[in-house]
Amino acid sequence: MLSRDDVFSELGIGPAWRLRETSAAPAIARPSSAYTWDQLAEAVAHCTACKLSATRTQGVLGVGDRNADWLIIGEAPGADEDRIGEPFVGQAGKLLDAMLASIGLRRGDNVYIANVLKSRPPGNRNPEPDEVAACRPYLLAQIELIQPRLILALGRFAAQSLLDTDEAISRLRGRVHQFQNVPLVVTYHPAYLLRNLPDKARAWEDLCLARRTMQALATA
Repeated sequence: MLSRDDVFSELGIGPAWRLRETSAAPAIARPSSAYTWDQLAEAVAHCTACKLSATRTQGVLGVGDRNADWLIIGEAPGADEDRIGEPFVGQAGKLLDAMLASIGLRRGDNVYIANVLKSRPPGNRNPEPDEVAACRPYLLAQIELIQPRLILALGRFAAQSLLDTDEAISRLRGRVHQFQNVPLVVTYHPAYLLRNLPDKARAWEDLCLARRTMQALATA
């Protein structure tokens, strides 16, 4: 479980919250350890911490088992996710479900799925550093509430954001990392795999590594 000191260390002085054009008082970021699930959902739904609040349809918190051992973290909502309010729907979602099924898992059953960003970047562009920073307290809160035994990071942005590195995904995959003392395995994002079919074999290797890591945790 994340300690309060760990949380403040991650957050520094917190994100720079700012408003849309309005006279209302600015939102105040609370430390992630202060959130309940209901409070977190409310905060994401009404967040104005970055410019994405002006273009999104809705904030997308996450979906699944809130007591899951497996936490799957992707990049950001796409157009379908922004419309429906759930991460990983559409073709990428179907592939993710197939990937989970290949190691005996299924969405919502001991699995929670979230994204680094809770709002869709326009045109599905890459997340910007200030947007990642603004959403970080929400992701930390989710991790603290779920207390997963293993994190599976999908894609370059998720991996780099969690591990605070600019290393290529090809150098990050294939080994077990740590995030706040939680084992973390990196693999390719399903949307990338839909465009790069040969890398599905490498993704399978990563999933097997994640499964072996979880099995080792269960017998430790």
